[in-house]
Amino acid sequence: MFTRCLITAAVIALGLPAFAQDNPMRDGPTWGELQADVIGDVTPIAATGLFVAETPARAQDAATVPIRIIQSDPAMAVTKAIVVVDENPAPVAGTFSFGPQMLPLDFELRVRVNQYSNVRVLAETPNGLAMDGGYVKASGGCSAPATKDPEMAKVDMGQMKLRTFASLTHNRQEAQIMIRHPNYSGLQRDQLTQLFIPAHFLDKIEVAQGDEVLFTMEGGISISENPAFRFVYSDNGAPALTVTATDTEGNIWRNVLPKTGS
Repeated sequence: MFTRCLITAAVIALGLPAFAQDNPMRDGPTWGELQADVIGDVTPIAATGLFVAETPARAQDAATVPIRIIQSDPAMAVTKAIVVVDENPAPVAGTFSFGPQMLPLDFELRVRVNQYSNVRVLAETPNGLAMDGGYVKASGGCSAPATKDPEMAKVDMGQMKLRTFASLTHNRQEAQIMIRHPNYSGLQRDQLTQLFIPAHFLDKIEVAQGDEVLFTMEGGISISENPAFRFVYSDNGAPALTVTATDTEGNIWRNVLPKTGS
């Protein structure tokens, strides 16, 4: 934790380049088949000098694979990002929009990876749409059994928690939002009946600081169970973060999470 904070502070405060990806994406036909559906006829540029999308070379758990997006140049704002897992049944994991207080961006999420796949981030920058990512060795993430029985999962669905960490530099803070939700992919089986559990997942999330939105997400089945988002933001003095989440069954949860005592 302490090491991560020092690294993040150095990147943000000094404009240092983020670490290079040590498991670069591999050539393959899948992205060529997906690209038009995801970004139309745009040809993304390389993200070199703009941002880095860090992914593990081999995932410890295919159902919770971390992806961290780090803006390399403080002047090159990353305002939107599309996260794509090429080989997943629903490749677009989520589309994220970031407010000014999130910049320079340092944002982490967790996704499911169903088989060995390129995991890519396509981000809006002042230089246009840029792309970075890595090749992740993982399998079975979309069909991995949920950690709770479906009936038990309903009991705490929508519960939220805010974790805060030591301040980084000046008013820059680090936090993590965690939301209880099974995020069923539609590919998992009930362990008792062996029938498929219907897809049921969080499709929209908004995190705000007072009246100012930090980030929003439009998500799909590739976001992990019990979604967690770790991020750095500029504190505007508001006493709490407000999280609003909706799922595909029409449930809506809204929680005000105080920054102190987390």
